[in-house]
Amino acid sequence: MKAIVTAPGGLDAIKLVDLPDPGRPGPGEIRVALHGSSLNFHDLGVVSGRTPTEGRILMADGAGVVQEVGEGVTEFRPGNHVVSCFFPDWQDGPPLPGGFSRTPGDGIDGFAVEYAVRPATAFTLAPKGFSHVEAATITTAGLTAWRALVEIGRLKAGDTVLALGTGGVSIYALQIARAMGARVAITSSSDEKLERAKELGAEFTVNYKEHADWGKKVFDWTDGRGVDHVVEVGGPGTLAQSIQAVRMGGSITMIGVLTGIRGEVPTAALAGRQATLSGILVGSRRQQQDFVRALDSGLFKPVIDKVFPLEKLADAFRYEMSGGHFGKIGVEW
Repeated sequence: MKAIVTAPGGLDAIKLVDLPDPGRPGPGEIRVALHGSSLNFHDLGVVSGRTPTEGRILMADGAGVVQEVGEGVTEFRPGNHVVSCFFPDWQDGPPLPGGFSRTPGDGIDGFAVEYAVRPATAFTLAPKGFSHVEAATITTAGLTAWRALVEIGRLKAGDTVLALGTGGVSIYALQIARAMGARVAITSSSDEKLERAKELGAEFTVNYKEHADWGKKVFDWTDGRGVDHVVEVGGPGTLAQSIQAVRMGGSITMIGVLTGIRGEVPTAALAGRQATLSGILVGSRRQQQDFVRALDSGLFKPVIDKVFPLEKLADAFRYEMSGGHFGKIGVEW
C-alpha cells in the first residue's frame, strides 16, 4: 500500500513508499480504507523536522470507510464512514498526560496511507453528508474550535467572539459561532480574506497590519464591553491585544503559538480584566462525538481552500507555508 513518510531533511525529503498491507483487524479493531486528510500546523512541525521522526507515516487527520471489524466491535460496521481522533487514548474526562506521544503522524503512525488497522476507539463516525476531506477537517481544527467555544466557553446565542486570522481553527470558530447565534469579529492581514469572512457571517473585521491596536478596535466594536470569547491562535505576539479585546470576566482560549512559543504575559492587564486564560490541545473522543452530532444537524460544511492528491503532499505543505489559504487545505486519494 502507498504511504507518505518522514525522512531526514525535512519537507523536501518526505517520500512516497510501499508498505505491507496491515491485514485483518484483531479483537476490538477496525480496518479502514483511508481517502482523505487535512493539513494542520502540528503536521507542518513534524514534516519540517521540528518534531524529529524518521519513517513515520504522516498526518493526524484521517477519514475513510470501514472495510472490516474485529471481534467484539459493535459501534461500527463495514461501509461506515469514519474519522480519526487526534488523541486516540483520550476517550473522555480530563486531558491525559503524554503530550503527542500517541498522536497519529507524530508519536505513532498517521493517516497518509491507503489502509489502517486501529482500535475502534481511535475513530468516530464521520458527519453525515460530509466528503472524506471535509470529515478529516474535524479531527484537529474543527474539534479545537468546538472545544474552545462550546465545551469550555459555553457559547450561547448573543455572545460575541473574536477569532484571530483566517486559518482552519479560526474559520471553524467563525462558522460554529454564527451557527449558534453569536456575533463574530475576525482579524487578518488580507482585506480580500476579510471580505470572504464577511460572506461567512463575520460582523466586524480588522486588518491587523493596518491597525496595530486591533484589540482596541474590537473592544470599541462592542461599545466598550469587550468580547465574551477570544479564540487565540497567535500566542505571545497577539495575547496583549486579545486581552485588550476581551470583556471583564471573559474567556481567552490559547490554542496556537503562531508568533512563538515564549513571550511576556501582560499579567496586570489580564488580572484587570479578570479574564480566564485557558490553554487547550484539541479534545477527547467524547467531545468529537458531540461535535459530529451537531454537524449531523446540518449546521454548516467546512471551508476547504484547496485539495491536493496524496502524491503532492509536499506541495500542499508548501502552500500552507505560503499563508495564502483561507480555511482548510485537504488531501485526497
